[in-house]
Amino acid sequence: MAQLTDDCFAFGGRLIPIEEALTDLDRRIRPVAEIESAALRQARGRYLAEDLTAALDVPPHDNSAVDGYALYFDDLLPEGTTRLPLAGRIAAGHMLDGPARRGTAIRIFTGAPMPAGENGSGPDTVMMQEDCTEEDGAVLVPAGLKRGANRRKAGEDVQAGDPLLTRGHLLRPQDIGLAAAQGLTHLTVYRPLRVAIFSTGDEVRDPPADLAPGVIYDSNRHTLAALLDGMGCAVTDLGILPDDRAAIARALGRAADGHDLILTSGGVSGGEEDHVKAAVEQQGSLHFWRLAIKPGRPVALGQVGAVPFIGLPGNPVAVMVTFLRVARPLIQRLSGGIPAPARLFPVTAGFDYKKKLDRREYVRVTLAADGDGKLVASRFPRDGAGILSSMVAADGLVEIGEAITRIEAGGLVDFLPFSEVGL
Repeated sequence: MAQLTDDCFAFGGRLIPIEEALTDLDRRIRPVAEIESAALRQARGRYLAEDLTAALDVPPHDNSAVDGYALYFDDLLPEGTTRLPLAGRIAAGHMLDGPARRGTAIRIFTGAPMPAGENGSGPDTVMMQEDCTEEDGAVLVPAGLKRGANRRKAGEDVQAGDPLLTRGHLLRPQDIGLAAAQGLTHLTVYRPLRVAIFSTGDEVRDPPADLAPGVIYDSNRHTLAALLDGMGCAVTDLGILPDDRAAIARALGRAADGHDLILTSGGVSGGEEDHVKAAVEQQGSLHFWRLAIKPGRPVALGQVGAVPFIGLPGNPVAVMVTFLRVARPLIQRLSGGIPAPARLFPVTAGFDYKKKLDRREYVRVTLAADGDGKLVASRFPRDGAGILSSMVAADGLVEIGEAITRIEAGGLVDFLPFSEVGL
């Protein structure tokens, strides 16, 4: 496992704009996941560990784009119908037995290789079967066909030497298909990031335990596990730890052995019962990033030994927002990926909103089309950081930049669909 420098998360104590924080993370963090070879069927959702360059032309030979008739364009009459005797048949995966002669047509099917001619050249055009008529061993071809019609050329899709995929690319089904078209069976990828997660607190329980007075079910750990699963991480659930510094320190030490990242929520503030902060500092370093965002201002980043540590806020909505905007790109980088900025889409605000200057805020919204077909964002009526149901009901977040202090209904706002961040 690769290691990070001890001060890679040090960033001062002021309120940090989110884009500045992400830029700094991108500069400081490098992959910690190891490299391995994966079969194509196991490579989806993994990050490519080396650039991929085409070794073959795709398609490897000229072929027909349709079922029809391969012919020489120069044999066609400029006006009227041309009658050409049929001189062969080519199905996909087969070659014509012998050269195609001038003044003839070859029955050909989609994907079949274009036949060669007698002197190196060959038929250069294909007429679609529905536009022709077969009659007594010949085909009648109407005028109006363009030279080279319905002929796919070798290398039309990809040419040998073309760059295909870059290191850090998240492999999708279409990328797997592209690799298979090159005859590859395996790809060099980063191993899934091994992430240990746990919750702390005497007040939280796992379902289906009975809820005594003052006790709640633990939702954050299960939310984080699902988010990490969606990113292709290998998750180890360490359960719930009591409010006991020694127990937490032991758990952190065990988690650092065999994991690439430790992720928690809550327990990192300065309260008497918040023991995670002291346990992390006992075994490594911890830096508080006070982000200029709402919800979710405090985020703790540090290391337990050489293993990165992320401590997210305790409120469920703040956990998800800080995970999506801070932890997710950090995890992508640690996993070997190149984080791409989430795309924002302009929609019409269906609400008024005021906020502080120099702080970026995320408002939970649903989308619906108005009478003119425009998408209008409606704000969820309850916006507390503990309202987890708001994230279930919402379609995404409206992102309001630092320089904006007021949103008025009818104006345009930036909408972040949950689908852009893997939800």
